[in-house]
Amino acid sequence: MLTLRQIEVIRAIMMAGTVKGAADLLGVSAPGVSRAMKHTESQLGIRLFSRRHGRFTPTSEARGIFGQINEVFSKVENLQFSIEALKRGETSVFSFASVPSIAQHIMPRAVARLRHRFPELRMNINILKIEETADYLLLKKGEVVAMSYRIDHPGLISHQLGSGRLMAVLPQDHPLALQEAVSPAQLASQPLIGIDPSDPYGRILSSPFTDNGLPFELPIQARFSHTVVALVAARLGIAVVDEFSVATPHLPGVAVRPITDTTALTAYCVVNAETPRSIFADELISALRSEMRSATQLRP
Repeated sequence: MLTLRQIEVIRAIMMAGTVKGAADLLGVSAPGVSRAMKHTESQLGIRLFSRRHGRFTPTSEARGIFGQINEVFSKVENLQFSIEALKRGETSVFSFASVPSIAQHIMPRAVARLRHRFPELRMNINILKIEETADYLLLKKGEVVAMSYRIDHPGLISHQLGSGRLMAVLPQDHPLALQEAVSPAQLASQPLIGIDPSDPYGRILSSPFTDNGLPFELPIQARFSHTVVALVAARLGIAVVDEFSVATPHLPGVAVRPITDTTALTAYCVVNAETPRSIFADELISALRSEMRSATQLRP
């Protein structure tokens, strides 16, 4: 059976008509082409070319196979083109999702990295609530969900992305904004805006208060962290959110300060346990980890 390399050598000689010309086409030495050709003819038990005055001419016996050789080579070229297109993302649609807290700042920067790596990749990005994640992955609507909470489900696997602090978000001119850090007790004495503590994400945000036996009342509740930040900017109260939700130096109208009693929030990517990850999913996960590392260095 001919190897692809042997087919390549035969085709190069057909095209160039000389061993030297074939060697130039292949970027190898002429003796190497000559040896490969002799070995191929010996293996096949037929002469493929007649040699006269340094020129190679297809023999009448072999002329019939050259059309097939060209056809095989063309298919190999098409396969290589398809592989290169796949590597650039030209033929794929990559679907993935994020909870809102990660989608606000971290995800767009991770997507920019992904776009740089696969410039032709088409993407379908969804924003999900935590309770929507299982169906999204198990029904294979997408490959990856970036989460602010670990999901325990036999059909899903959670991989850690990074950990960030919980931060206090204050109106820019609030007296507590003059401090480098604020305590849970100081926050508890202020009107609070937050997310329902019965929600898994809301429960994490309430932990600086509940862990310290402090009252936790929410005169204003919202569903997502970016809404909470906007309400603080409107001077309706103060809030606690995770570090990834405020991972930007540009938050008009608010000040962000660390909480003295540090509580960490760990982010995860969740995938279907039965579905192998694509190269796009691996690249996105790597990009999210890098962006989360950068986010934790944004503020002292």
